[in-house]
Amino acid sequence: MSNLRRFLVTYEILPQESAKQGSVAGSGVVESGLALREALEVVRGTRTSHCDGVVAVESDDSRLHIARWFTVYNGMEYMTGAQESRSLHVPESVTGASRIRIARLMGVKGA
Repeated sequence: MSNLRRFLVTYEILPQESAKQGSVAGSGVVESGLALREALEVVRGTRTSHCDGVVAVESDDSRLHIARWFTVYNGMEYMTGAQESRSLHVPESVTGASRIRIARLMGVKGA
């Protein structure tokens, strides 16, 4: 498989009742083996993104050139109170400059 199609998108659902405890209701892989363009669509395509919208986008490291993933946090779903986040995982082969460009595309503040 080409390095151009090695992006992974994961999800995590945090129910309202366990938000204080940090308990997760569900987590896993949404899709793998994606090209960057596909991965950007999938990471933004949560069901709760249509309810309360994106609350924040952040990386796992403040030094964006070495960030391993970028996470989109969505607001609360009005019917269940659950919040969904999705993370775009960057292949190791991606350069530091490209990681910074991905951060900009994702909307990471300060990128």
